[in-house]
Amino acid sequence: MIELIPGLPDGVVGLRAVGDVEDDDYTEVLVPAVEAALEGREKIRLLYVLGPEFDEYEGSAMKEDAKFGMHHLFDFERVAVVTDAKWINRGVRWFAFAMPGEVKVYANADLDAATAWITEGA
Repeated sequence: MIELIPGLPDGVVGLRAVGDVEDDDYTEVLVPAVEAALEGREKIRLLYVLGPEFDEYEGSAMKEDAKFGMHHLFDFERVAVVTDAKWINRGVRWFAFAMPGEVKVYANADLDAATAWITEGA
């Protein structure tokens, strides 16, 4: 599931993946949160935490992730991904060049640094 991370400034969406991420998590949590944050703004920031509680993406969730990414490609000023999963780290770094905004990947131990960077000046 995807949960919202509370307490972040306006214009910063924080998400935490817990257990298995399914396609409904995109339509019920991620997309509404991003679209609400975009109201009245040209760009927002995203903190996405895939910590030790995260297990895996279900197959249909990967498809929803790709659709979401393509639809909102130009909507992010900054994206911070926090994970120790090597395959996610490599994937984010591989596709970061295609994102117009800044993208950084942090280890789970560096969540505070990721939060500081994503909220800096927000």
